[in-house]
Amino acid sequence: MRDILTDLDGTPADPTESIRAAGRRTLPKRFYTAVSTRQGEDGFEILLDGRPVRTPAKAKLAVPHLALAEALAQEWAAQGSEIDPSTMPLTRLVNVALDGVARERAAVAEEIVRYMGTDLLLYRAEGPDSLVARQAAHWDPVLDWLHQSHGARFFLAQGIRHVAQPQDMLDRAAALVTVDDVLALTALSSITALTGSAFLAVAVAQGAIDAETAWAAAHVDEDWNIERWGEDTAAAHRRLTRNADMLAAVRLLELSRG
Repeated sequence: MRDILTDLDGTPADPTESIRAAGRRTLPKRFYTAVSTRQGEDGFEILLDGRPVRTPAKAKLAVPHLALAEALAQEWAAQGSEIDPSTMPLTRLVNVALDGVARERAAVAEEIVRYMGTDLLLYRAEGPDSLVARQAAHWDPVLDWLHQSHGARFFLAQGIRHVAQPQDMLDRAAALVTVDDVLALTALSSITALTGSAFLAVAVAQGAIDAETAWAAAHVDEDWNIERWGEDTAAAHRRLTRNADMLAAVRLLELSRG
C-alpha cells in the first residue's frame, strides 16, 4: 500500500509546518472504501480495505486503546476524494510519537523541561497596567497550582531580563514530565510548543486547567494587541490552524489514557 503520509509529510516536528507543506503539494486521491480497526500484536490497528495503515517509517499504525484507534479511523473515513493530512491531526501526532518520540523520549522530555526555565508565565510586561493585570489573571492561577500542589515556586521577571530559577523548583516541576507514555509525551511536547509554556502544558495534562483556559492564557499578549490594533487575516488563519492542533494534542492526552 502507498505510504500516503510519508509522501506528504515525512515526519514533521511542527504540525503547523506539516499543514503548510501539505498545501504546497498535490493531494493524493482516496484509494480505499472501508475503514476499520482490529486488535493486533502491537495494539489496535487501523485498516483500509482490510490492510493496515503504516507510519511514515513503515511501522504499523497501532495504538494501545480502542477509543484512540476508532478516533484515528474516523479521520481516515472522513476523507473525501483526496487525502488531506491537514485534516488528520491525531494521525499526524501518533505518527510523530511512533516514528520519532518513541526513539527520543529522554530528549523530548528534556526539551519540555528546558521551557520551564524561561517559561512564558514567568516573564511579565512592564506595562501598561491593563496588560499586566490580564497576564496576572491568566497566569498566576497556574503558578499558584504548581506551588500549592507540587511545591514548586518561581521568581517572576519583568520585560526580557533573564531571571535564573531555583534548580530544586525546576526539578519539582520537571517531575510532572514522564517518558513512560510516548503518546502522552508527544501530546505534552506539542502543547508546550503551541502555547510557548511547559507550565500550561503540564497543567492541562494534570487536569488543573482545560484546553480553552490554556489557549487563552497562551494568547494574553496577542489578544490584548488585537483589541487595540485589530487582527491580521493571515495571523488569524495561523491561529485557527494552531488551535486545531492544540485540541488534537489535548484529545490525544485523553485518549492515550484509555
